Amino acid sequence: MPLGERGGWDKSESRYCGVETDFDNDMPHLLSYNLSTGGFDFVVATLMDPAYRPSLVERDASGGSNVLPFAASDLVLSPSQWSSHVVGQISSWIDLDSEDETIRMDSEITLKQEIAWAMHLSLQACLLPSPKGTFCANYARCVNQILQGLNNMQLWLRIPLVKTDDDSMDSNQLVSLITSPDAQILPLKNVSYISSWILVFPPRSHHEYHIGLQLTYFIDSWELWNSFRLLCEHHGQLSIALNVLSSLPSANSLGRWFGEPVRAAIINTDSFLTNARGHPCLSRRHQKLITGFFNHSIQIVISGQSVHSLPGGSLDSAANHTVNNVDNAQRHPLRPYLDYVAYMYQRMDPLPEQERFELGYRDFLQSPLQPLMDNLEAQTYETFEKDAVKYIQYQRAISKALQDRIPDEEVTSLTTVLMVVGAGRGPLVRAALQAAEETGRKLKVYAVEKNPNAVVTLHSLVRIEGWENEVNIVSCDMRFWDAPEKADILVSELLGSFGDNELSPECLDGAQRFLKEDGISIPSSYTSFIQPVTASKLHNDVKSHKDLVHFETAYVVKVHSVARLAPSQPVFTFTHPNFSTEKSNQRYKKLRFELPSDTGSAIVHGFAGYFDATLYKDVHLGIEPSTATPNMFSWFAIYFPLRTPVCIQPGSPLEVHFWRCCGSTKVWYEWCVLSPSPSPIHNSNGRSYWVGL
Repeated sequence: MPLGERGGWDKSESRYCGVETDFDNDMPHLLSYNLSTGGFDFVVATLMDPAYRPSLVERDASGGSNVLPFAASDLVLSPSQWSSHVVGQISSWIDLDSEDETIRMDSEITLKQEIAWAMHLSLQACLLPSPKGTFCANYARCVNQILQGLNNMQLWLRIPLVKTDDDSMDSNQLVSLITSPDAQILPLKNVSYISSWILVFPPRSHHEYHIGLQLTYFIDSWELWNSFRLLCEHHGQLSIALNVLSSLPSANSLGRWFGEPVRAAIINTDSFLTNARGHPCLSRRHQKLITGFFNHSIQIVISGQSVHSLPGGSLDSAANHTVNNVDNAQRHPLRPYLDYVAYMYQRMDPLPEQERFELGYRDFLQSPLQPLMDNLEAQTYETFEKDAVKYIQYQRAISKALQDRIPDEEVTSLTTVLMVVGAGRGPLVRAALQAAEETGRKLKVYAVEKNPNAVVTLHSLVRIEGWENEVNIVSCDMRFWDAPEKADILVSELLGSFGDNELSPECLDGAQRFLKEDGISIPSSYTSFIQPVTASKLHNDVKSHKDLVHFETAYVVKVHSVARLAPSQPVFTFTHPNFSTEKSNQRYKKLRFELPSDTGSAIVHGFAGYFDATLYKDVHLGIEPSTATPNMFSWFAIYFPLRTPVCIQPGSPLEVHFWRCCGSTKVWYEWCVLSPSPSPIHNSNGRSYWVGL
């Protein structure tokens, strides 16, 4: 049964834990033993007898096979059991890049037979074995052929999570030792993703033969995955099953995987430690990694033989509700490992309210709002108005501005004129009046709004709240309104996910003519930021449209399954008011990103964009990750895709160019990568995506 529940909102696939099993011709028994007795939710089961080889099958005179290769009939389980509780495991002996032609041909035939059988069984996923070496072109070719005709089934490629960067001997030491005149390097045959050498030193005396050290050089497992998926054209049904080992790479290296399509994490029992009570447990680094998997809907699979002998009982009372009875739990040797994983799951902190609200928006591409061209609907206003944090920040900023504008000794004699441009349904009007009450200042408010439907709500609000003597409603586009007097304070909430992408600069340029020369604009400035990201899901969602337009469109998205490869950098800044006679809202910025040295190689699918705004003095709000305003949900990030993902090697900088272009009727962005390899300039002349004036 599932690892546990964390509230009714918890629908994540990571609640389900599987077990990797040996071949068993009795599938009903295999399922019953591991699900009913063991408590697992599904099995990763080999579909075919490991002894089967097509080249050894006898054939009759007509050329047909006399021996059926499959383990059992599809009738031994119901369709729902096959679909819900079995992940097929493709035979591990398969080597489609073998130099032995018989092995290669047997492997190709078997792979296609097993995938066809899995599709016949309506399995949701099949686990492919790891490539046997660093060169996997033929393996990838065969898998790519299969992917072209695949139904909804996922293919999980098993990738070992190899440790490459935290060894006791650094690369300089390694080179020094290898080049030692006393050492002979004996190359060994490549085994899977590992290349090995044994360094043999001459005997120190006639009776002593000294073997110096065995060194193993691991190829970065991400490189293995990247080469395979590039050969398969980033196919959306090709996913990853990470084989988690006892040693882990650096945190930056691990972070890359959260932007990749990882569907399962296979944890061998050898990776578990033993706690003081004799129970299996994981290191703190492994615990942190597993918690990350849980948060990204990555399922855990337990693999291997039990290496812990327990006197009896389950791991912890917190996990006992998943145990039907203690005797059954004791009979399955891997049950203590399942209990520990369940214990970890149940100990996780519950998601905060904001995260629960945003669950349905994770990694979902949305077109940005165009509030200047379009009138917002009531549902959109309703969502934004629930963001109390944003309006608290605005109220703080207005309070400070009022106090600076009107000295304490003049509060009874002077009235501040405040204009809310883009008043919507009135939340900023309310914040301004509350700030005036809080500071004891007298206030006259103009609420300017172009949406006639929102104006109806504003009039109703003024009547209900009794604001007739303080609030004047103006139904007009702020750029064309002829104000009866000038404002001391101009307040707006025209910011988009990228700061200026909802045309705040153009709107405020048009409105600032009725702001006094020494007047205050709230916000007073805002800056956009970008950072390179690995985002396989977003890339495949954009690619599914099969056109250029969607690769040249910026999307609003609650980014979740992404790897942030480098800290964000500022792009465009706008300051208000701007009374310069030579002002222009066109911008151009060149940025250079350096990935941390221990990250390894990575792929850039696009750029996540954010903003940070100074409302007034030290009051700010924004969504840039390092300075984001806590618990604010009015804005998600913006995502700029790349038509062709860019692979970054360690030590190779990423050079990016961004433009903000302005025409008479529209504003648009263009972007490109120049280094390490040039990309096309995206969205040239705003051909695919623009914001209308």
